[in-house]
Amino acid sequence: MLRAFFAFLLLVLTGLSAPAKAQELQTLLQKHADEVAKPGRQTVSVVINDLMLSGLPQVQVFLERWQAREVVQDTATGLFYYEGDPVTDVDSGEAVDLGDADLDAIKPNGGVRKAIGGALVQFQLSDPDSAKRREALDAIARAPSGDQIAPLEASLAGETDPDILLRKQGVVDMLKARYGETTKIRVAAIENLAGGLSVEARATLNQILTTSAGVGTEIPENANIARILTPGTDLTEVEAYGRLVDAGLATARISNAAIKEALAANIVGGAVAGIPVHDLDTLERRFEAYTALADQGLVPPTVTDDAAAEILAAHSFFETYAEQDPEVTAAAARVLDSIERNVALNQTADLALDALSLASIYFLAAIGLAITFGVMGVINMAHGEFIMMGAYTGYVMQQLIPDYTLSLIVALPVAFAVTFGAGVAMERLVIRWLYHRPLETLLATFGISIALQQLAKNIFGTQARPLTSPGWLDGALVVNEVVQISYIRIAIFVLALIFLGLILFILNKTRLGLEVRAVTQNPGMAASMGINPDRINMLTFGLGSGIAGIAGVAIGLYAKVTSEMGADYIVQSFMTVVVGGVGNVWGTLAGASMIGTLQKGIEFLNPSNTLAAQTYMILFIILFIQFRPKGIVALKGRAAEA
Repeated sequence: MLRAFFAFLLLVLTGLSAPAKAQELQTLLQKHADEVAKPGRQTVSVVINDLMLSGLPQVQVFLERWQAREVVQDTATGLFYYEGDPVTDVDSGEAVDLGDADLDAIKPNGGVRKAIGGALVQFQLSDPDSAKRREALDAIARAPSGDQIAPLEASLAGETDPDILLRKQGVVDMLKARYGETTKIRVAAIENLAGGLSVEARATLNQILTTSAGVGTEIPENANIARILTPGTDLTEVEAYGRLVDAGLATARISNAAIKEALAANIVGGAVAGIPVHDLDTLERRFEAYTALADQGLVPPTVTDDAAAEILAAHSFFETYAEQDPEVTAAAARVLDSIERNVALNQTADLALDALSLASIYFLAAIGLAITFGVMGVINMAHGEFIMMGAYTGYVMQQLIPDYTLSLIVALPVAFAVTFGAGVAMERLVIRWLYHRPLETLLATFGISIALQQLAKNIFGTQARPLTSPGWLDGALVVNEVVQISYIRIAIFVLALIFLGLILFILNKTRLGLEVRAVTQNPGMAASMGINPDRINMLTFGLGSGIAGIAGVAIGLYAKVTSEMGADYIVQSFMTVVVGGVGNVWGTLAGASMIGTLQKGIEFLNPSNTLAAQTYMILFIILFIQFRPKGIVALKGRAAEA
């Protein structure tokens, strides 16, 4: 008691000597000491309201610490402090030495903490930290209520971040759409949602348009009817009759199995209700016997088909909106239809961007193979390994040059040089001896691909190696809530365009391109004009391999870099070349576009099974080749003859 007296005396003296405002929060807490110490869901709202109305700057900190269970109470004096060693004052935040005072930890339950969190949202909406303001908006969207409209609108004037301001205005409209005071306010808020594509806006409108099934002898006059259902069209007759039974408006019908069981249980002298058992071989006779038993009170009565039809005809089936205001539901339905159409259009645009991105990847992977196959007629199964070599070259450059941007710039020409040299060596050592022998060429290049994979495993190991993109390629270009594309995919698309222009320039504007086209069209005539087909074959194979190496650097930024990564693209590369037209740059572009669009379209229709999508795509391509064996853009010359 003596200790408590001195503590009280200290509190009085401190209150007399300090400014009055310094103790305002503690004084307010003492007014509700019992509710603060042992808060309940029913009583905490009173405490929170008084704290919010006080306007004290210390309230936000107290609510945060209270919610986090970091408030303690001195059992002797009843004063509240923030947990710590030593404890701190709730008003000044300064440390307080209470000696060996007995402190009781305040532990609000989940319901109380949720209520405190709702109050904190109002502070967080104007918090200097933009992350906390976003968290507050997320919290409101998860648990919306009408009392959040006022603090949200009050925070709009001081909002400096344009993105958060736009989000706040959207959340205000969503809240007003559901909890607005008048029909005019709600309809106006719903109309404001028409331009958005967010999931939250659609969820709000769907909640307004929530319906429940109803049935009765007539349509209720005061109900907000969503639609009237016709048995046999909008719902089956069995389902409709089941609704009548559930509503207590009809007797449940007896199933055929139950009728058989009842008849079997009432066989007397080889007959049921006077009908011989051997005559009960049709549904009509069994139903007749069952009706006779029901007339005798031996089994529950049943309902005939005609009677069931009459009962259905005598009742109306409908769906009613939970929202009673028809103007609100009409506006919500109209706006939701508009949003769904916009979402569908944007999903189509997003799918088109994905298809374009995938097509650019396939084009980069296949363009080198298209040149090689078109000029030389060589089926190079090791083409995917040149892609892999390019990706690993990019990885090595990043180990040597820490700057990711600089290492990427250096990696592109180095990858071309490495894979160009490897391609020339492969052509000189293996391919040149196997011209016009496609089976042997296929087997030889397949063996080389396996050897290159094993060599990569021996050098780099079996784990995937990171090929990190520069910081300026992080993230995505976000057009809206539906349409977005990563910067890496955009970079690969731009690189594909650059290579398209570069290949067209080489083939159409340079001497090498002229000689390549001459050898492609007529190698014998080209040789008679002084062109060395053997040299052109070597340079062409090296060029195709070098382009594959550059493609590997680009693909490595997007996909994992492993020794098997080439196998992931060799099949698509061959399909791209064959479908587009062997040896034709424009054909390769058309083939990549077709396959990329087809694959993304199938994946969109069947997103849960990518293997099935691949299977459907291959089947479609097989059918396509049956009707157009030379591809989209047929090539004349040696490649066409092959």
